[in-house]
Amino acid sequence: MRDLKNAESPDSMVNRDKRWRGQNGDANYDLENPLAASHQALIYVNPEGPYANGDPMGSARDIRVTFTRMAMNNEETVALIAGGHAFGKSHGMVPASEIGMPPEIAPMEAMGFGWHNPKGPGNAEFTMTNGIEGSWTPNPTQWDNDYLENLFKFEWEQTKSPAGALQWTPTDPNAPKTPDAHILGQMNALMMMTSDIALKVDPEYRKVCEKFLGDFDAFTQAFSKAWYKLTHRDMGPRERYLGPEKVNENDLLWQDPIPLADYALVDAADITALKKSILASGISASDLVYTAFSAAVTHRSSDKRGGANGGRLALAPQKDWAVNRRTVPVIAALRTVMKEFNGQQKGDKKVSLADLIVLGGCAALEKAAADAGFTTAVPFTPGRRDTTQELTDIEMFRWLKPVADGFRNYLDQEFDAISQGVAPEEMFLDKAQLLSLTAPEWVALMGGLKAMNANHDGSAHGIFTDRVGVLTNDFFTVLTSMDFEWKKTDAQGMTFSLEDRATGEKRFTATRSDLIFGSNSQLRAVAEVYAGSDGQKRFVKAFVKAWDKVMMLDRYDVKVSF
Repeated sequence: MRDLKNAESPDSMVNRDKRWRGQNGDANYDLENPLAASHQALIYVNPEGPYANGDPMGSARDIRVTFTRMAMNNEETVALIAGGHAFGKSHGMVPASEIGMPPEIAPMEAMGFGWHNPKGPGNAEFTMTNGIEGSWTPNPTQWDNDYLENLFKFEWEQTKSPAGALQWTPTDPNAPKTPDAHILGQMNALMMMTSDIALKVDPEYRKVCEKFLGDFDAFTQAFSKAWYKLTHRDMGPRERYLGPEKVNENDLLWQDPIPLADYALVDAADITALKKSILASGISASDLVYTAFSAAVTHRSSDKRGGANGGRLALAPQKDWAVNRRTVPVIAALRTVMKEFNGQQKGDKKVSLADLIVLGGCAALEKAAADAGFTTAVPFTPGRRDTTQELTDIEMFRWLKPVADGFRNYLDQEFDAISQGVAPEEMFLDKAQLLSLTAPEWVALMGGLKAMNANHDGSAHGIFTDRVGVLTNDFFTVLTSMDFEWKKTDAQGMTFSLEDRATGEKRFTATRSDLIFGSNSQLRAVAEVYAGSDGQKRFVKAFVKAWDKVMMLDRYDVKVSF
């Protein structure tokens, strides 16, 4: 394989994309967590290679990072690429410089139609998408193994598409041609992308390719399974499916299976008794709230993974995350409560650990509200089940591990390297979005967790109260008070101290994730409502509602509307 001499060198493109750290090929080369696409605005990887540099080996490294984060192993990755490129073509007949602006910045008269193509009719043989032009196989409408056969049968050299993008063509002039998609009778040279050549040069991908070359049926089966996984992963557990797939008993590991309950659920009387047992166990209200929230906060609305259902907080890898160390003794104590309750039942009634973790938080919050002078019932819906370690994909669950969690004032020890310059409060906003929280819900949830001291390490950051464990609105009254002044305590502005403007006395400390609720105008407007003279009752009501929402985000077995 020969490189195009005038291909742009990677050195000239080092600073074009901040989502990578290190250089492609180095030991520390990695993609910003939790991103998966190798470059902004691309679905998977740049088909021309890293930063369009035409390097197949560098492309293989990007492919592995990206597809691993999509929960695909080497075989699934090759199957998806080879299977996907058995069909269709890529389009690159018009240079990007000649294509019009995107819809949002196009002229008003474009009326929402962006990327205007001025060539010919603007489509058909003049179509422009990723800039690479051509088909991978002689029969691009037929399922066959021609893609892999041609990739390995011929040597490929770099060339450029009509749009100027790097692509590859066979060096053998007798290589088969592919029919033009629009011009009848016209035959064109085959095309490969740099990301295709990557499968040939990477040793591990090559092994899979050679396996599929020798067994077309195995390739067909692997592609079918990988395609199903690709198109269903963001649907979450099978309980969210419709039709016959919903009742298919063959759960796959990537669907995060939870065994069905073979016991009766607890009733209202049982719930009352369990609350008393939990509160009498000696676990602090703060620890109970922290543990319940830690179980639920892993939920991601983007792909419906994570959450309290399944009790995975007690399983690897979640039980071993630094942010969850505070939950370990709490879970041990809750197991004792569970064992005692289940052992006392004469029928088939049981309570799961997953339910008990959430119920513990609810019981603690009711006590905390009562201590603040308010009687409130925190909703609890039983029915969560416990899964097993064998049904937990440890490798894929590690991507749910937080890099930054403002709710619990947690930053990964490698935050600076992983975040690639993204501020903690910006990652906090991303977490709130993944929990599908509105601005008022986000603010209320933060205030309540701070009142309960939900910091992962028990630190005092953001705990603006002398009544820890009582559900007060103190976080908001201090945050919005003009009697105090905030000052940096480190050069980077990551932590701050609160000083009395009149006396200079230092009262409290905070992080950026705490102060964003006072510095951002939209969040502060909500915080000031909860800080008002009539804000305490309003806050408790809003917090309980937001809490219940987070606890129920993964309850696909019941109909919940938020």
